[in-house]
Amino acid sequence: MAEDDLTWMRRALAEAVRGRGYVEPNPMVGAVVVRDGAAVGFGHHSRHGAAHAEIEALARAGGAALGATLYVTLEPCCHFGKTPPCTEAVIRSGIARVVAAIRDPFPRVAGGGFARLREAGIEVEVGLDADAARRLNAPYLKFLATGLPYVIAKWAMTLDGKMAASSGDSTWISSARSRALSHEVRGRMDAILVGIGTALADDPLLTARPPGARRAARVVLDSAGRLPPDSRLASTTSAAPVWVAVTERATSERLERLSARGCEVLSFPGVETVPIVALLKDLAKRGVTNLLVEGGGRTLGSFLDAGQIDAVDVYLAPILEGGPPVHSPVQGAGVSRILDAIRLERHDISIVDGDVRLQGTIRRPWLEGDSA
Repeated sequence: MAEDDLTWMRRALAEAVRGRGYVEPNPMVGAVVVRDGAAVGFGHHSRHGAAHAEIEALARAGGAALGATLYVTLEPCCHFGKTPPCTEAVIRSGIARVVAAIRDPFPRVAGGGFARLREAGIEVEVGLDADAARRLNAPYLKFLATGLPYVIAKWAMTLDGKMAASSGDSTWISSARSRALSHEVRGRMDAILVGIGTALADDPLLTARPPGARRAARVVLDSAGRLPPDSRLASTTSAAPVWVAVTERATSERLERLSARGCEVLSFPGVETVPIVALLKDLAKRGVTNLLVEGGGRTLGSFLDAGQIDAVDVYLAPILEGGPPVHSPVQGAGVSRILDAIRLERHDISIVDGDVRLQGTIRRPWLEGDSA
C-alpha cells in the first residue's frame, strides 16, 4: 500500500476517536472517502444506534464516491442490526476500492463483509495500521473474545510510591489538571469501582465532573456490606446506579439498609472475598464494557492477581512522603521475582502541571488477532 494510504487511514482513525464514550458497546469506527488524492467524504459512528461511519462518509461524498477509495477502520458490516448492512451502501455508491484496518470479529460479520465486497467486484485490502485500530477498540475486542469488560487501573501516587499519608489522607496527591483529566476518563466509562476501604476513607461520589458522554455505575467491592447507608454513594443512587458486591460475610440487616437506599446488591455466596472474574461476568451482563478501577491497593492487587488489569492510567506527583509502605498502590499476592513482574507492552508518558502521567497497556491475546 502507498504512503498516502497510511495518511488516509490515520485520518479515518482520528474520525473514529470522535465516537469514544458515545458508541459503546459498539466499536469506534471512522471512514474517509478519497478520490483523485482528495477527501470527498468522511464520517464516524457517532452514537449507539446511529448511522455507521461508512454511511456518514458516503452521504457526504455523494456522487463523488464513484470510482473512489473508502478507508475504514473496521470491516463494514454485512447484516441487518440497528441499521442496514453497510456493504450494500458501499456497493451502491460505486466505490472501487476499500482499504480496511482490521476484520470485525463479531460473529455476524467476521470476514463476511469483505467477502460481500469482493463478490461485488470491489478491490479490498486489509491490515493497514491494524495495530492502532485494534488498540483503539480494545474494549470491544476483549468483550467479544472473553465476555468480560476491559479494565483500566487508575491511581495517583507520590514519588516514593504512596497513595496516601500514614493517616490515610490523600487530599490531594495529583494536580488540579490531573484530576480534571481523571474526570474526563470517568465520563466515558460504563462503571467505576473502588474497594470498601476507599469508600470508607474518602466517602467519594465517583461521578464525572463535569458530566461526560456516559453516566457510569458506581461499584463497591464490599465483602461484608459495610458501606454506610448515609454515605455519599448510597445517598445518590438516583443520580447514578450504585452496585455493592458482597459475600456471605454481609449480614441481612446491612444489605436491607443498603437496598432501602436504592443500592443494588451483587451477592457472591459461598466465598469470603468477592471473586474478580465472577464479578466481571456479572458486570458484563449489565452492559459494562469499560470498567475503571480506582483502588485502593488491595482492590487493585486483587484485579492484578486475577489477571484482569488490561491498562493503567497513573499519575506520579513530584512529592515525597516517607513513612512505612502501608499505602502501596497495587498489593495482592505479587510476584517473588522481578523477572516475573508484568511489564507494560507499551506506554505513553506526558507531563501534567508537574505530574508525570503514564498510560500503558498489558499484552493480551485478543489484541494480536488476525486483521484479514
